[in-house]
Amino acid sequence: MTTVLIADDQPLQRFGFRMLLESQDDITVVGEAANGSEAIRMTAELHPDVILMDVRMPGLDGIEATRRITTTGDRTRVLILTTFDLDEYAYAGLRAGASGFLVKDAQPEELLSGIRAVATGDAVVAPSLTRRLLDAYAHHLPRQGRADGQEVSPLEHPRLSPLTDREREILSVIGKGWTNTEIATRLHLAESTVKTHVGRILAKTGSRDRIQAVILAYDTGLVQPS
Repeated sequence: MTTVLIADDQPLQRFGFRMLLESQDDITVVGEAANGSEAIRMTAELHPDVILMDVRMPGLDGIEATRRITTTGDRTRVLILTTFDLDEYAYAGLRAGASGFLVKDAQPEELLSGIRAVATGDAVVAPSLTRRLLDAYAHHLPRQGRADGQEVSPLEHPRLSPLTDREREILSVIGKGWTNTEIATRLHLAESTVKTHVGRILAKTGSRDRIQAVILAYDTGLVQPS
């Protein structure tokens, strides 16, 4: 059973989500939050598998709530709801640690499959779309620097230093939006080998999922905006 917390400031919206989710045999709603502060408190109490998180809420918004929840190390994953798929809220949500986002006018089947995917550890955004988002909002990315003011080379970055040369190569193409099949074909590897490398990359870099690995590749300069 997948447990879900609904965070939205609109009571009618929460009611609609609850009706849809509880019509499923494998999903149950464990609570509803009307703002980000309530979402944080209820997550600490209920430890839901997935939070369906609205962005714009009074007080603490969904982006900051997502950031605080994901930095606690809790296993709960966040699915952000945005108005447009290529907007700044989607970008901010992913950088805050969300495992994906859906637009609010998504079909019910898309919402249900998204929740199930996030609950099992998958990311609900295509790698290519993640890259398009980062390219669009690259001017928001912080510059990685040292105390002497010089930029940090990707080879010097502490989160990349544990990677082997092959793993760093694969992370760079993950950052470019390549799928596992594309990586296997272009680098002449078995797809099972690629999956093993990806798993090791996530573990060594402390990335929650593939989306966070793409963001890391940008943040460290391993991939440059196109």
